[in-house]
Amino acid sequence: MAPWAEAEHSALNPLRAVWLTLTAAFLLTLLLQLLPPGLLPGCAIFQDLIRYGKTKCGEPSRPAACRAFDVPKRYFSHFYIISVLWNGFLLWCLTQSLFLGAPFPSWLHGLLRILGAAQFQGGELALSAFLVLVFLWLHSLRRLFECLYVSVFSNVMIHVVQYCFGLVYYVLVGLTVLSQVPMDGRNEEVPYFRLAPGSANYIASNDHNQSSILLLGTWMLELLQSHWAMKIKVTP
Repeated sequence: MAPWAEAEHSALNPLRAVWLTLTAAFLLTLLLQLLPPGLLPGCAIFQDLIRYGKTKCGEPSRPAACRAFDVPKRYFSHFYIISVLWNGFLLWCLTQSLFLGAPFPSWLHGLLRILGAAQFQGGELALSAFLVLVFLWLHSLRRLFECLYVSVFSNVMIHVVQYCFGLVYYVLVGLTVLSQVPMDGRNEEVPYFRLAPGSANYIASNDHNQSSILLLGTWMLELLQSHWAMKIKVTP
């Protein structure tokens, strides 16, 4: 790669600026959380913003102004609906481009240019982006299935800011992955056996994640059974 191309690739484009800003915001939130409550003005509002689910239930009294921004936690499924539809569309566009030579839609091509898409890189990144989008779509599909048919959401809440962040996050992730695809049309042939390590890593990680969830569920069930058994013994 030419030095001028490397300089352009390493420049701070809009997408990198967004992710850098989000990283700084999370780091700032962590640092503020470590401060004593008395040193942080508006501590109740800050805590309401960063907490979600059952952690909100433990607060003794939440102001009505805070409750006005509550969104049901069951809306988590909206994140994965957006991800399945949007990232599925991006995956379809990339598949058409990578294997059939079809160009991206003009509006998507223009959007990726504005966001700082790669312009002077080889076909290996296009194949890597394809693999990441496939696994991102499969992950979102699985999580959507779990939200709709497996998870049981209680009447707990999340903040509307957290809800909006979740929606934007899955849109930005797909665009970030697709921005690594060369925009100059030079998708060289890449040996497809290079898909094997990434695929094997995803399958192993997915299996490990499933085993961990089953183990956690079994542990929680045993804990609840012990709790109720002890409560029955103590109750006269």
